Amino acid sequence: MKLMVLLLTFMSYTLFHATRKPPSVVKSVLKGGKELSGGKKSAGWAPFNGDRGDVLLGNVDSAFLLTYAVGMFFAGRIADAANLRVFLSIGMMGTGIFTVLVGMAYFWNIHSYSYFIIMQVMAGLFQSTGWPSVVAVMGNWFTGKRGLIMGIWNAHTSTGNILGAVVAAAVLSPPWGWGWSFVLPGWMMIMGAVLVYGFLIPAPEHEEDHDRIQMVHLRSAARLDTPDYREYDDAKGNIHKKPSEKQKPVGIGMALRIPGVLAYAFCLFFCKLVAYTFLYWLPYYINQESIGGRHLSPTESAQVSVIFDIGGVVGGIMAGHLSDQFQARGLVSAIFLYASILMLYMYKSFGTISLTVNIVLMAISGAFVNGPYALITTAVSADLGTHESVHGSARALATVTAIIDGMGSLGACVGPSLTGYLAEYSWEAVFLMLYLSAFTAAVLLTGLVFSDIRAIHERSKTSQQNGHVSSMQELGEMETRTLLGSDTD
Repeated sequence: MKLMVLLLTFMSYTLFHATRKPPSVVKSVLKGGKELSGGKKSAGWAPFNGDRGDVLLGNVDSAFLLTYAVGMFFAGRIADAANLRVFLSIGMMGTGIFTVLVGMAYFWNIHSYSYFIIMQVMAGLFQSTGWPSVVAVMGNWFTGKRGLIMGIWNAHTSTGNILGAVVAAAVLSPPWGWGWSFVLPGWMMIMGAVLVYGFLIPAPEHEEDHDRIQMVHLRSAARLDTPDYREYDDAKGNIHKKPSEKQKPVGIGMALRIPGVLAYAFCLFFCKLVAYTFLYWLPYYINQESIGGRHLSPTESAQVSVIFDIGGVVGGIMAGHLSDQFQARGLVSAIFLYASILMLYMYKSFGTISLTVNIVLMAISGAFVNGPYALITTAVSADLGTHESVHGSARALATVTAIIDGMGSLGACVGPSLTGYLAEYSWEAVFLMLYLSAFTAAVLLTGLVFSDIRAIHERSKTSQQNGHVSSMQELGEMETRTLLGSDTD
């Protein structure tokens, strides 16, 4: 059953990210103005093909991300009190519908700026249900050393980005059109929602009840008022315990008092600012730069950009494994963040030498940028959500996750929005913003880094002491055996 939960939640959030990727893929097509064969320029799509096109595209991204960030704080609270299977399914269905409606602007010849803003606002609202739900489900099923398993599981983020980029890029050019880049991922999300609703079991205590539900539905009408039936069929097939047996959700105030929540929340603000700037602008940046003496097409740029996410998969797994190995999530996150500054500088400075150099530096940058982002949003959130200060209550999982990722999502809103303005002046200004953000994120973890170092030192000291005691015991046993042997002689 754990494997089923792992696969369903992985698929779910893969699709959430696949539906976020199309805006970055179609940016250069909507903006237009690129040289075509015969000396002509691409027309773009009004209202984004004007002089302020970059700003308008950035504002559309911000509309989605701001709604997503604000919705996250409420979604976490609701998720802790709701049936996670139903809540997640509704979020997926709504996300799919509004993603399709963005793409329908191409087929319906819609050029209203307000239309794009409204569709993205609604998509952001439904997207906000996803992360608190899947992390809460995973936290319910997987305990102990979460770093490695969560690092592997969090590959859904990069997998979704890759899937979204590949699908959107495949239908970007004629005879298709940019509308299909939204319609296809949207329908994939809708189908995924059906699977989650049909098969996801949100917690181990629901597993036995899930097996009994068929028997419950076969009870005669004469027994509908029995206590057992009310207990197991209250939610029309969504099994719950009696109210007296439920854990109460943890309030936001109590969640904020959990040690480490605020530090990681503000750190994630800057981590996601960097990560989402790449998510929404990397294909456009590649398309704008001359790499190895030539400009890549929008389709080629989208395809090359997936390398960043492939590196992100490796980085997430590495960060999770190292944090488990050393039991130092803050220290590992900070090391990755400081390293990301160097790699981002190298990517900006040397990435235009050739396509090969660009790809290598992009992959390494993706690993260091996404490593701490993946670690904080998964293992750290799950650890803090079941912290001893809330008596290990799993009912705090979604709330803590929503606080941390909600703050991170505000940063995700700021990064792409500022990029729309800064890119009009120079990409150097954009990368300076990324350097400063990564540095600030690392500095915010300083207190946790020292705590981790002290903990590692204490564990090492204790281990040495235990080893010394064990050696003394063995020596004593040897001396005893020697004396006994002498007496026998």
